[in-house]
Amino acid sequence: MTTMQPFERPDDLVNAAREMADAGRPTLARLLAEEAADRTPDRAARILDEFPGRTLRQGD
Repeated sequence: MTTMQPFERPDDLVNAAREMADAGRPTLARLLAEEAADRTPDRAARILDEFPGRTLRQGD
């Protein structure tokens, strides 16, 4: 059985977002990308450009 590891680095989130996009799960990919962007404001625009779409977060 595979154990899920927490996302310790923003790059982990970006990699997971790419995997979700490749798997046909764009909404989950966008949410992961938004979390990565929140953790790295200096790279936020570049990260979000790779995963287009509107946010589905509550309160945004």
